Amino acid sequence: MDFTELEYERQGAITIIKFNRPESRNCIGPTTHEELVRAWTHFRDDQSAKVAILTGVGEIAFCSGADLKAAERLIPDTQAEVAAHVRGERPGILGPSRWTDIYKPIIAAVNGAAYAGGLEWACFADLRIAEEHATFGVTCRRWNIGLVDGGTVRLPRIVGFGRALDLILTGRVIDAQEAERIGLVSEVVPSGHSLERAIELATYLSTLPQGAMRTDKESVIRGYGRPLREAFQIEAECFMRLVDSPEMREGLRRFATREHPDLRADAQPTTPGLKRD
Repeated sequence: MDFTELEYERQGAITIIKFNRPESRNCIGPTTHEELVRAWTHFRDDQSAKVAILTGVGEIAFCSGADLKAAERLIPDTQAEVAAHVRGERPGILGPSRWTDIYKPIIAAVNGAAYAGGLEWACFADLRIAEEHATFGVTCRRWNIGLVDGGTVRLPRIVGFGRALDLILTGRVIDAQEAERIGLVSEVVPSGHSLERAIELATYLSTLPQGAMRTDKESVIRGYGRPLREAFQIEAECFMRLVDSPEMREGLRRFATREHPDLRADAQPTTPGLKRD
């Protein structure tokens, strides 16, 4: 695909999307916004793409948020556009950050600073791998600029209400080690290795049956925060959509015939952390 401020790469079933404005700490301007919409649309709709990785070009920044020098072209400037955003008719200010219907796994390889909108894009992912020098913060706090690309929505769901408010209200910057401690990232790796580790994880995810993974992710996203009765209904709806599929029948057959390496005494288990008696 033809991009100027992103890199879009395929490695088999894995899609790698990179913020590509290293001279501006990978900040997001109007062109980046448009290219992010195109890139994520393509990943979402491409049946052969199973897992996405989001990262930044260079060693300094994952993404430093909005290009504030282009703020007048990013922020809605008419009442009609403001109303369209409020009605949920726009994908986001900084790309399609408000989308909630991508049920394929997404991994953020955080290779440096993830500030403001960059932190929001890290939260867009399902799993976050941070390099040891990475930092995170709602640094737009000092400029009196609010979060509008999911930060007030996703961050509390990831780290909890109190910790999210601490970061949102103070704007303080945390390092990768604190991010791991509070659950913002799942893993910290040496500098220069986040993409390598993300590809390793994405490769494993791409080998798993995709149907149940996607319906489970959908159930989590749609049911989170709802009353239990509603959440159970969503879970049942997602499961019942899967239950009569050829893929689930194949999984049951493999279990019954003990074809999976996790069940065979003569094979090495493939599930991370699994130990057989």
